[in-house]
Amino acid sequence: MSFKQRAQQYLGRVGARLQETKLRLRQGGFSNFDEEKIIERFVAELLPRGAGRTAVDIGAGDGIKGSNTYALFRRGWRGLGVEGDARRARRLAHAYRELEGVSACHARVTPENVVSLLESQGVAREFDLLSLDIDSYDYWVLDALLRRFRPRLVVTEINEKIPPPIRFVVRFDPDFRLQHHFFGYSIASLEDLCARHSYALIALEYNNAFLAPLELDGVRPLDFAEAYRRGYLERADRRERFHRNLDMESLHTLSPEEGVDFIRRFFARHEGKYDLGLAETPNEAEPARA
Repeated sequence: MSFKQRAQQYLGRVGARLQETKLRLRQGGFSNFDEEKIIERFVAELLPRGAGRTAVDIGAGDGIKGSNTYALFRRGWRGLGVEGDARRARRLAHAYRELEGVSACHARVTPENVVSLLESQGVAREFDLLSLDIDSYDYWVLDALLRRFRPRLVVTEINEKIPPPIRFVVRFDPDFRLQHHFFGYSIASLEDLCARHSYALIALEYNNAFLAPLELDGVRPLDFAEAYRRGYLERADRRERFHRNLDMESLHTLSPEEGVDFIRRFFARHEGKYDLGLAETPNEAEPARA
């Protein structure tokens, strides 16, 4: 190895350590909000004791900033981080370099490849934690993954701007590029997904939903609309934390039907790329094609 390569490796490790220190001084952890504390609580309450722990992080970023899994990996959990962006994937590999049993993978995850990707990395059907945040067609990736795997805890980002009972889902597009507010899926659509795979919503922390299989001992399912109200809408600091959502804030003052019309107009340039609809009860109706 050349001197230049050794120097680059050393600087990468130093940069990762400095970032760790900054994040810990700023917020006492690595996740964006309180996800680490919530995960820690559910691990203690719901997961079998004494077994080895495995986590899969899809959309892992650089592995440290905003990570729901880095603290777990540092405590000895094993697992996998997947990142589609090449620059962040290189930093992810540096972050995991000294973590035994933790692998970094540079890949763009899709509904078509997520199962084969996890199987190729040796992920067991039942593993402990899935963190999913790819800011695109997350709904379809999670749907495909849950057809084959049964993670005991799931943390998945919703599109928090869109309140229940509005069902909104970005369709799968292999050429998807993140644009203003146009990504992911609403909490009402998550309710449909959970019903299809027998998962329960057990917490909502702003825009992160926490799920667990219904058969897991100790699971206490929450009502989705109530969880949205308490976990996002009525949080005192919501507008400060999500100040970029101001141009969609009026959704919370409209009727569901008016809300659907608002979204259709707001996303007019994305016509044909999402599903949108309403239903009074879960699974009563499929979202309309837009």
